[in-house]
Amino acid sequence: MSARFNAPFTALLAAALFGATTPLAKALLGTLSPFMVAGLFYLGSGVGLAITIFLRRAKLRAHERANKGQLRFRELPWLFGAIATGGVAGPALLMLGLNVTPAATSSLLLNLEGVFTALIAWIVFRENVDRQIFLGMLAIIAGGVALSWHPGSARLPLGALLVAGACACWAIDNNLTRKVSTNDAMVIACLKGLVAGSVNFVIALLLGASLPSATTLAAAMLTGFAGYGISLVLFVLALRNLGTARTGAYFSVAPLFGVTLSLILWPELPPLLFWIAAALMAFGVWLHIRERHEHPHTHDVLDHNHPHHHDEHHQHEHDFQWDGTEPHTHAHRHMPITHTHAHFPDIHHRHSH
Repeated sequence: MSARFNAPFTALLAAALFGATTPLAKALLGTLSPFMVAGLFYLGSGVGLAITIFLRRAKLRAHERANKGQLRFRELPWLFGAIATGGVAGPALLMLGLNVTPAATSSLLLNLEGVFTALIAWIVFRENVDRQIFLGMLAIIAGGVALSWHPGSARLPLGALLVAGACACWAIDNNLTRKVSTNDAMVIACLKGLVAGSVNFVIALLLGASLPSATTLAAAMLTGFAGYGISLVLFVLALRNLGTARTGAYFSVAPLFGVTLSLILWPELPPLLFWIAAALMAFGVWLHIRERHEHPHTHDVLDHNHPHHHDEHHQHEHDFQWDGTEPHTHAHRHMPITHTHAHFPDIHHRHSH
């Protein structure tokens, strides 16, 4: 699969795994408190990824074992900020808002995450956007609204502001995570899961929740490992290769996968709005996939660490014995180069226009 389609596919797979979490949570965990659900899902994500990282490290070559997961000190504020906003503040605001907000209103408001993510990326971090990407984003968001619309049910009480605040926290999280996305995606997702899971789990216990049965506990953590853990790893990889706004747009398709799985688990004829939403989201994804952003651009000197092939952006020497295996991971420097080719606002193309 070419890079042009591989990156969007990664983002859509992340959305599918995350979207599937909602109906699975309904099927497995309907008797648990919201904070307990969030805590177990995040803990399942963190613990599952920690085990995966341990097993993976045993198979790495020596120089890659030394490079994997080595976050630089100057990157820690970005990561801590992402964890605090997306893993702690976001879920807390959502749970508080859900207690006093109708489900239909909450579903509509959750579409704000994609909007806020794109706006922060475009306005604050100056990520490039053209008309086609903007229209695609609008189509995907419109599909999300259609998917969650319940005529006559939407109103905006105080709880709605809390849900909107949760979306803003997750949007900030998405943009801050991009700042550390060159690092090991598993390590980033693992740290997020362990911290967010511990906080939500403690809150649940303080509010009087009790531990579920061993079967429910295992089901919750396995669901979290797939729907939160693996999904977040794929999301970070998409951030690395697509930029924040485009990744956020693809991820906004997640509710469509959730509704589709719900219809499979509890068969019924999909309503008209489902087909309208599917068409709008498919159109928006198509607009994004057909994007071809190409112009002369200059790469400044850049030092970072991530898995790479020796393509035109990665022509460098090695300070270790390299056996020719690609992709491989190590700290490397990019020297200045000016050229023209199609590109996304990925980790190598964060230039102004």
